Amino acid sequence: MPGYHVKFETVTVGGFAYQIRSLADLQQYYDPLQEAELAGISPASWPLFGHLWPSARILAQAMHTLELTGQRILEIGAGLALASLVIHRRAGDMTVSDWHPLSQTFLNENTRLNQLSVLKYHAGNWAGKNPGLGQFDLIIGSDVLYERQQPGQLAAFIHRHAAPAAEIIIVDPNRGNRVGFCRAMADLGYGFTSKTADRLIENGDPYKGRLLTFAQCLAS
Repeated sequence: MPGYHVKFETVTVGGFAYQIRSLADLQQYYDPLQEAELAGISPASWPLFGHLWPSARILAQAMHTLELTGQRILEIGAGLALASLVIHRRAGDMTVSDWHPLSQTFLNENTRLNQLSVLKYHAGNWAGKNPGLGQFDLIIGSDVLYERQQPGQLAAFIHRHAAPAAEIIIVDPNRGNRVGFCRAMADLGYGFTSKTADRLIENGDPYKGRLLTFAQCLAS
């Protein structure tokens, strides 16, 4: 048995039920090989990947109806990757990325629970070069701006892996780092729109946040 505790929950997105294995609580730490420590993940932040956060649920709802044809798609900081599972179920060309050493393990188990084929996965280091990851037509993420250094790192990472006409969709629960991220994206040549996200999660809980959409500005 692993050295952490899990639970199973059902999430309904667009009328489809998804079975999700997640951490049983956020008071856990298990790093026997020091993989998380070497990746710069502190004991306090170690369990964050394994919780199904409200913003992830909102992103999954948005991905149920988004046009996917002809798009190569990347989810960044995916955690439990609910949005990726929704896209995968819709036969989208999906790649999942996260920096947590257990993220792929949970992803593989959740694809199995939902009787889906194995999803493409790539460990995503926002501060590194990530050779072999490539470029994508659509990059998505949820609640990815919770640390001070992240806006600049994430903007640079997105820019490296965004195809010339790429669209970027970020769901943010009104974190203070959002302004810095939008500024960093603008400095890299991206325009953006911001709108209020759905006010209710699929389970009926209220949600307060923004849906940010970015695209490269065309030269005049």
